[in-house]
Amino acid sequence: MIGVLTRFSLGSFLLFILFITHAMVGAVELGTDNWIQNITGNILTSSQGKFLFVYTSAVMFGLRFCAHFIETKIGLSPVGLLLLCAILAIVGLQMTSYVESFAFAVVALTIYGVGKTFFWPTMLAVASDRFPKTGAVAISIMGGIGMMSAGLIGAPGLGYLKDKYSGERLSVADNLVYEEFKNQGGSSFLFFPKVYGLDGEKLGKVNDEIKAVRAANEKATSDAEKQEISPKSQMVAKASIDGDRDTLRADSLIPATMAVIYLLLVVFFKSIGGYKPLSLNEADKSGA
Repeated sequence: MIGVLTRFSLGSFLLFILFITHAMVGAVELGTDNWIQNITGNILTSSQGKFLFVYTSAVMFGLRFCAHFIETKIGLSPVGLLLLCAILAIVGLQMTSYVESFAFAVVALTIYGVGKTFFWPTMLAVASDRFPKTGAVAISIMGGIGMMSAGLIGAPGLGYLKDKYSGERLSVADNLVYEEFKNQGGSSFLFFPKVYGLDGEKLGKVNDEIKAVRAANEKATSDAEKQEISPKSQMVAKASIDGDRDTLRADSLIPATMAVIYLLLVVFFKSIGGYKPLSLNEADKSGA
């Protein structure tokens, strides 16, 4: 039916590229948001992870009022701004994967927060600028693609990677311990092979043990009263945290791909005289 209505038109290749890129935006922004507080909470503490999530959201909220200033005063085109944001997102995610302290986490997630700030609204703006005849239809489709990508690809994909890397880390450290803590059901994602991460219930008990020991040691008045975390629990916890770090590094490949696309778009628009919004009449003349 759609083919008949559109006379089987292929449509605009540029708009198709924007749709595909916005799927990556949904995966790296909303998909990562679903995991970032859990990952940073595992590396640091749960309360610190929640604070960092709220903090990055506040950074985004404030900066989204500055897009017009950046475009008019600094001179970055919307596509140039997207390229800069992609680079910042790469740096931020890579830095977050090496977090050891709360202060460093604040710096790393500030960079990541600034990077992801303008992805979603600027992508919608580019579609609106370059394809004014599509009206709200293209923007709605683009938003839907981003939301579906976050729910179907972003969060599940990061969960799959977390299981993959955590299981690999523990199996390399001690295969017998890995067999004891392995999730027997396994995890699947799209067409990738099934992986066997760590059992969530058993990992939760390990984390509870570690928290209890640390809490008891804080109250201890002498070294003799202090307890030690079992080597097995330390090994499992380390594998989980290392899996979180590996997941963040893998996640940075998404904005890296986006950066390449945005760079090509910058070159494309420069070749046609620079980026500018099109009016309805100009869109008719250009064939957009």
